[in-house]
Amino acid sequence: MSRLISNAGRHTARLALLVSLTACAVGPNYHRPTLAASAGVGAGADQPGLVLGSDVPADWWRVFHCADLDALVAEALKHNSTIAAAQATLRSAREQVKAQRGAYFPSVAASLEPSRQRFAPVLSSPLESGADLYTLTTTQVSVSYVPDLFGANRRAVQSLQAEEDQQRFELEAARLTLASNVVQAAIQDAALREEIAVTNAIIADQRQTLASFQRQYQLGQASKSDLALQEALLAQSEANLPPLEKQFRVNQDLLAALVGRTPAEPVTARFEFKALRLPDQLPLSLPAEIVAHRPDVQIAEAQLRAASAQVGVAAAARWPNLDITAAAGGAALSFTPAFNNANAFWSLAAGLTQPVFDGGALLHHERAAKAAYAAAAAQYQGTVVGAFQNTADVLRALASDADAERAAETSQAASRRSLQIAARQFDLGDLSRLAVLSAEQTEAQGKLAVLQAKANRYEDVVALFQALGGGWWSRSPGPPGAKPSLGD
Repeated sequence: MSRLISNAGRHTARLALLVSLTACAVGPNYHRPTLAASAGVGAGADQPGLVLGSDVPADWWRVFHCADLDALVAEALKHNSTIAAAQATLRSAREQVKAQRGAYFPSVAASLEPSRQRFAPVLSSPLESGADLYTLTTTQVSVSYVPDLFGANRRAVQSLQAEEDQQRFELEAARLTLASNVVQAAIQDAALREEIAVTNAIIADQRQTLASFQRQYQLGQASKSDLALQEALLAQSEANLPPLEKQFRVNQDLLAALVGRTPAEPVTARFEFKALRLPDQLPLSLPAEIVAHRPDVQIAEAQLRAASAQVGVAAAARWPNLDITAAAGGAALSFTPAFNNANAFWSLAAGLTQPVFDGGALLHHERAAKAAYAAAAAQYQGTVVGAFQNTADVLRALASDADAERAAETSQAASRRSLQIAARQFDLGDLSRLAVLSAEQTEAQGKLAVLQAKANRYEDVVALFQALGGGWWSRSPGPPGAKPSLGD
């Protein structure tokens, strides 16, 4: 019995090896689209402080030199449910690839079928003894193999590998987006805290001024219109406070959600601009590196690779299909299996199937796959163009932010000097209180403008790291050609 199984398996293996050596893969072989020589981000790359070709660190948020921020990002990456879902999806995609690779090998199954049977006496017994009641136990090992003659399975594996890579970069995109959102929320926390503090200081000053006006009005030294104007200015400043407090509370809830908490478990870290430091130099990747590193571009390319492989799968379906089967076993007239030459049986068979007519279904499936590939190619090109546009926009914003912050600081310094001069002139009786109020209002607006300009600059630094891909490739170098670890 064992000799029969061995012989059948050996014959099957020889036939499978012969067929596999002559197999080929139909459909297009994937080639990465070439990058145009003129591709780039434009003139924004030559501004001071940018180091062209410099690598992006994996933990890029550390450039702000804030320990609380580093801890908060680490907590978010560890506990955020979006990351956990992306990691699970990547594991699922990996298992799908391994499952599809199993089709490269023969499938082997073993069966044991005991039965008790009785034939009607009027019928001829299948047994040599002529008995109409008997026990039969069949033991069998079967081997089935479908050679990948025209590469259908190879292309299917390639398609699933591309989907695995897509999920890999979906995870990277989720990590980058999460880290960016945490840093942006921390910057907003710092900005809103200072805006609320400045607004409260303005309200306190204006209340003191209003009390002074009320005393002067009672003494007949101030007009009713002056008093009404001060009351209006105070009401306007007080009206600005609730929206700021609302934004602050909403931002606090956002920070809690980003690190995997509910609003009942708020983040206790307090962020201030004096605890955040802008780097003197910022990295700027080369055009080819932007394409190679941005997760959205890599996702689009993975979709393009999957679509290319599906063309091969559809094309292979129109070619012949070979199925090889072998079986060996034994039959015993008892519940106990018996293995000897008298009880043994075996079989070896092969079937070749060629689609002849299917109403054009397979042809149209192939054409549909080619159209899907063309669509994926167009989407890839659009993603690349969008990546360069996004990077160029961020670079222009950074250049504008620096100018805007300098202008806001210059304006605030000028308004502060103007207020000081107005206050001295008012003390000397050379200027009305209304002029002083106007100078105070201008100086207060200048403070808020500086805060907003500073927040915009910090946020656009975050946007630059996001536009350059976030440095995931720097996280775990590994051996040459190895895929980087994605924390899954």
